Amino acid sequence: MNFNNNSPIYLQIINKIKQDIVKEVYHPGDKLPSVREMAIETQVNPNTIQRVYQELDRQGITYTRRGMGTYITDDKTKINEIREQLAEKIFKKFVHIARKAGYTDVKILEQVKKYLKEEE
Repeated sequence: MNFNNNSPIYLQIINKIKQDIVKEVYHPGDKLPSVREMAIETQVNPNTIQRVYQELDRQGITYTRRGMGTYITDDKTKINEIREQLAEKIFKKFVHIARKAGYTDVKILEQVKKYLKEEE
């Protein structure tokens, strides 16, 4: 994983796991790698991964079975909520960048409609 200096590493890992859930890399009920495995995979300290897993548990995205591991929630509503949050973040960033580039809201909508039509 490539980390940037703009936000804490643990938050970047949380966001990556959320993206993987939305992209169905992880499915409801799937077991996440152990803290050690994830630390090796991401090349970060195991304490950081422990913090990631605790925060995901706190948010209801995962649940931990003592001695068994950490699992993705089976709650479809929670997963849809994650999908909506990520989409909102992407759209906000897109609109912000487009406006900074001088696009009006009307022009942004025209371009989005054009793109969607091409993708059909």
